[in-house]
Amino acid sequence: MLKTSLGVIFSIFLFSSAFGQKTDTLKADTNLLNKYRLDPGKNALPMRSRPVQISEQLIPVELLDYKVSYWRKSVVFGLNFNQAAFTNNWSAGGISSIALASNFDFKAEYSKTPLDYTTETNFQYGVAATKGQGSRKTNDRIFLDNKLASQLSKHWYIFGSLSFESQFAAGYTYTDANGNPANQGLIISDFMAPGYLTESVGFEYKPNKFYDLRLGTGTAKQTFLEDTTIYHNLPANYGVKPGHTFYNQLAVQAVGSVDKDIMKNLHLTARYAIFIPYIQPLAYTTHRLDATLTAKVNRLINVSMNATLLYDKNTSPSPQATEGISMGVAYTFP
Repeated sequence: MLKTSLGVIFSIFLFSSAFGQKTDTLKADTNLLNKYRLDPGKNALPMRSRPVQISEQLIPVELLDYKVSYWRKSVVFGLNFNQAAFTNNWSAGGISSIALASNFDFKAEYSKTPLDYTTETNFQYGVAATKGQGSRKTNDRIFLDNKLASQLSKHWYIFGSLSFESQFAAGYTYTDANGNPANQGLIISDFMAPGYLTESVGFEYKPNKFYDLRLGTGTAKQTFLEDTTIYHNLPANYGVKPGHTFYNQLAVQAVGSVDKDIMKNLHLTARYAIFIPYIQPLAYTTHRLDATLTAKVNRLINVSMNATLLYDKNTSPSPQATEGISMGVAYTFP
């Protein structure tokens, strides 16, 4: 009885196991599964690939709107003011005075090989008013210079120049015939009395932009004296004979100039000219040196010292000189 029961239970267990499990009839390739698991990036879709071709392509580029300028220009304007005042009982003495001086200098140069053109304009005027003596001129000059040159070699040019020189207002001397001081001034010069016009042709040596030397082998200078009432104690006034207003001279002329910063904030401008006439003795050779030394305090304020040395037997038998030191405002463009 017991054996029969155990057999039935065992048979029921086998029957339930057989129908409780579902048999997997599909065989799995584990190697293929691992392959797709490790490389999931492949795409089964068909793809076409073309070789990359690189070729040169020309792209149009417009030129920049730049213009080349062969001009170099500069303008310097200066204004100097000096003033001194004293009370009537100032024990050390002194005279109240006011002085004003102005300067205008314009330079321009056109340089395009082989041509070189330069022009310079310089105006100077100064006046001082002293108590009890009225106003007196301290400085007065009109100077215009134009030069056209053609390059022959690296440093040599052939040039032609035209210059003009005169003054703005009448000039007076405050000494009498004996050299004693005189309160009443005697007029000795005026606009175009004298006036000088100089034409020169020759060779120019220009080693750099700071230095310049002209050798005018063919030079002519005309002296104008529009006021025939102005005469010195000389047989010929400024070389013009009494009663005449014009005098022409032929000569050899040499002009050297320097325009350079000799150190930081210190600038030197100098011009020396020698004029040797053909038909007059060497004693009538004219020498003139103009020099200006300018020290810049800042962009506007400067201290300047200028001097002029002149030897011209047509105006005076002995050398002439003028000198001035001033502090004022000067502005340079650019």
